[in-house]
Amino acid sequence: MKLSLDGLEVCCVIGDLPEERTRAQRLLVDAVLEVDAAAADTDELSDTVDYAALAAAIRSSLVDAKCRMIERAAKIAAEECLKDGRVFSATVTITKSGAVEGLRSASASMTLRR
Repeated sequence: MKLSLDGLEVCCVIGDLPEERTRAQRLLVDAVLEVDAAAADTDELSDTVDYAALAAAIRSSLVDAKCRMIERAAKIAAEECLKDGRVFSATVTITKSGAVEGLRSASASMTLRR
């Protein structure tokens, strides 16, 4: 079964330029998780990933990391997803808007599997 978290907003330090190292910027995080389908039968939170808790953990890990590259941010977020043993794989996409004049956004995706 796939479980998706779409458009998680995270304000954190991200970027390599000196001016980017001193202020938080907005990232959007999308995560697609492959999980056991037990909750589809039991209807119990304990049988699936608590996506509210996962969203908070992803946000916290990215704020703490102060990444320079969105590629690194994608890896950190995917690793956070895999901390829950019920997650078999995680594909995380990090999108950063306004990084380059005239460019709507830049994004990086990372897939990790158990």
